[in-house]
Amino acid sequence: MIIVMRQQVTPTEIQETVAVVESLGMKPHILHGVERTVVAAIGPERDGMKETFEQAPGVAEVLPILAPYKIASREVKREPTVVKAGSLTVGGGTIGIIAGPCSVENEDQILKAAHGVKAAGATALRGGAYKPRTSPYSFQGLKEEGLKLLAKAREATGLAIVTEVLATEDVGLVADYSDVLQIGARNMQNYRLLEAVGKTKRPVLLKRGPSATMEEFLLAAEYVLDGGNPNVMLCERGIRTFETHTRFTLPLATVPYLQAKTHLPIVVDPSHGTGHTYLVPSMCLASIAAGADGLIVEVHHDPAHAASDGYQTLNLQQFADVVVRCRKVAAAVDRKI
Repeated sequence: MIIVMRQQVTPTEIQETVAVVESLGMKPHILHGVERTVVAAIGPERDGMKETFEQAPGVAEVLPILAPYKIASREVKREPTVVKAGSLTVGGGTIGIIAGPCSVENEDQILKAAHGVKAAGATALRGGAYKPRTSPYSFQGLKEEGLKLLAKAREATGLAIVTEVLATEDVGLVADYSDVLQIGARNMQNYRLLEAVGKTKRPVLLKRGPSATMEEFLLAAEYVLDGGNPNVMLCERGIRTFETHTRFTLPLATVPYLQAKTHLPIVVDPSHGTGHTYLVPSMCLASIAAGADGLIVEVHHDPAHAASDGYQTLNLQQFADVVVRCRKVAAAVDRKI
């Protein structure tokens, strides 16, 4: 249920309402909006609960939550959520640009990438220290050494670090080095991992699984939110269809659809969504035109010799050119980079 508090509600009244929610065996989530504070009561509902909540001090009205994803729904929070992590801001009219190589390979490579993407206008650095690969014989990443190199790149440039975490036992370690925890498409429905990152204070970039429905995607985000972490970004990275001309099919209708359903910011990954370098620039522009709150783009100083995903990676000059064009599109839709 959604418990809408009065405009002049006091902190004491909010806590008293939270106590009522807990006494009825439900889990409270306090959401502060621009005009109103809302307490989402999550859990099994029973007869008479609505009337009990309405009698709590400071309550204006009590409404049911119709969507199966409770905390992520716009029914609960009308204002768009803005996620901030160091140099990165995503949402609220600001388009965050996350860029960098698929994999951290060595110190020289990641520092070149960091300096290059920052100069071009990126607001965060991406790079995989732990790499989930289809083949066990492919490059698996430098693991903790890769995390240390990402931390060096942050120290050298000031860019926030976005990197993937693959397992629950690694969450603490990756959180120590990164600013944003990325949940990859393969792990979108790894519910124990979602619960683990939900207990951290690090913002989460959640990628859509290649066969996931919108409802499954939003319910995956709900696991993180329900764990107490409100800073979730949804990332559309393409789905698997019968088409073979691209690596995946990038459905940009996802962006306005999700914005109608959830307050969480939407990031688009045109690199994985297309799988071809020459398609990435156009899809960056299209994503912003569709209303995306952020982009995550693979960039390498020498894509031809990248350890992974070089075929869908921009070089530094290509990325710089794309950002210039993206700024123009952003301005046309009343947003900024």
